[in-house]
Amino acid sequence: MDLAEIWRVMRRRWYVLLPGLLLTAALITGVYLLVPVEYRSQSTVTLLNSKKATVAFDGNPFLSTQASLTGMADGLARNLNSDDSKADLKAQGLTGVYEAKIADNAQGPFMWLSVTGTDPAAVLQSDKLFTAYAEKRLLEFQAQQSVTPEAMIRMATIVPPQKPEAQTKTRLQYLVMAAALGFVLSLVATFFVEARRRKADKPGRRKPVASDLEPSEHHGSGPRSGSGFDDGSDGSDGSDDRFDDHTGAADPTATMALKVLPSSAFRSKAPK
Repeated sequence: MDLAEIWRVMRRRWYVLLPGLLLTAALITGVYLLVPVEYRSQSTVTLLNSKKATVAFDGNPFLSTQASLTGMADGLARNLNSDDSKADLKAQGLTGVYEAKIADNAQGPFMWLSVTGTDPAAVLQSDKLFTAYAEKRLLEFQAQQSVTPEAMIRMATIVPPQKPEAQTKTRLQYLVMAAALGFVLSLVATFFVEARRRKADKPGRRKPVASDLEPSEHHGSGPRSGSGFDDGSDGSDGSDDRFDDHTGAADPTATMALKVLPSSAFRSKAPK
């Protein structure tokens, strides 16, 4: 089936395709209204070496970077994503979904702290709360290990919480899925109706009836009186009974009977 045939079927069965497209439009509208737009705010922080470790660098923490800081950043991210931290942040008023992880392609102890939600103002406020909580949690985590304040790893904010941006990817995916599903189902219904109508319009084979299977009542019978080859000597009126007496039409069930001549009639006489 080529595109021209598909187009002809769609035009011919428009009364099936049109309601399907209307239902598809209603489905897309429902998805658009039910799936809200999500907003995301993100901040970037880095871990700095302790004051004690930067004495040799005149107190500049950016000149003293160690591999252990990256390991500490990974541990802090795991702690922030734990269930205890989630419960603590929720009690402090954080709304939405947050995530802490090491920044992609980072060449140091850089972390991304992001919050996602449907209210832009609440998302921004939650990201600020999350960033402050991360620094507080870093100090508490080291205090539990009895680290002196001069040897504690510090945190600095590289990028403060940004203005929330709309995340339309998920919503767009749902809209595309709804449109594709509705259109495909409409086409399936259209071609199903077309196939049923073609099957109904196709002429079927003629079924044999009982009269076609019964042999003629005159088959195999001998010569009948009144046939066209009868000389009428049997007392009949010489009429042909293959024709109806009232209408004069030929009787389709009647058979023609021929006289059987003796074999001597076909013998040729020898010349004298």
